[in-house]
Amino acid sequence: MEKKLEQKAETWTTLKVLTWTKEYLANKGVENARLEAEWLLCEALALDRVGLYLNFDTPLSDAELASFRQMVARRAKREPLQHILGTQEFMGLEFKVSPAVLIPRHDTETLLQEALRVAPQAATALDIGSGSGCVAIALAKNLAGAAVISVDIAADALELAAQNAALNGVQVDFRHGSMFEPVQGESFDLIVSNPPYIPTADLAGLEPEVRDFEPRTALDGGVDGLNFYRQIVAQAPEHLSPRGWLLVEVGIGQDGQVKELFASAGFSAIFTAKDPGGIERVVGGQII
Repeated sequence: MEKKLEQKAETWTTLKVLTWTKEYLANKGVENARLEAEWLLCEALALDRVGLYLNFDTPLSDAELASFRQMVARRAKREPLQHILGTQEFMGLEFKVSPAVLIPRHDTETLLQEALRVAPQAATALDIGSGSGCVAIALAKNLAGAAVISVDIAADALELAAQNAALNGVQVDFRHGSMFEPVQGESFDLIVSNPPYIPTADLAGLEPEVRDFEPRTALDGGVDGLNFYRQIVAQAPEHLSPRGWLLVEVGIGQDGQVKELFASAGFSAIFTAKDPGGIERVVGGQII
């Protein structure tokens, strides 16, 4: 594509560029190549998708072609689309993303939806593993007046999360440290976490977008993927208020073992919830 776009004598309209790019990215193994080509071209032309459709016959300028060509080259190397565009939507909010954090997934919206369902009146909430801040910020947006604390061991992730809180107009107390260390002596009505849960041996087989561009520390859950659940579930009861809730996101097929951890730690009202794809994605329980 780079070579073809450099041929100045040829006119490249919006539609022609999209058609070529769809084939190019598909040949590089990119799924949803047409849709991703549209998002990249929207960025290059500063248009939304409706504007793109209304300008299918419009030729691109040399500067627009150059900008688009650079983005397509990055995506062809399987760099995540969200890193190229710089943002990702989550729970109707926009978040800055970078290689320092896990890109927010729509599967994780199930964790938020269930947390808001079981604890809609929570006055205090803790998010373990801030990342981009998407979980904590969505809680702060939806729990009116709640004090939300979020902890992460990565300082660069916390810096980005703080930017996202400001971007979305909420107050979140971001703290640096591992697990419950930054909140010793404190208790909460609600604790949530989307911890690393991929078994170490499975990391090499992940899609290049994940394996090569997202932080390993946000992915690696140990030999069986359950390392962080063991710590979180065991320590959470001493940080939960009476009738407080703990909810965690889990990987495919992990819900049964995580439910056993909840039961062993004394939780009641243990439940699971499926994501839109039908996968058991959340395990939750209450301390009486």
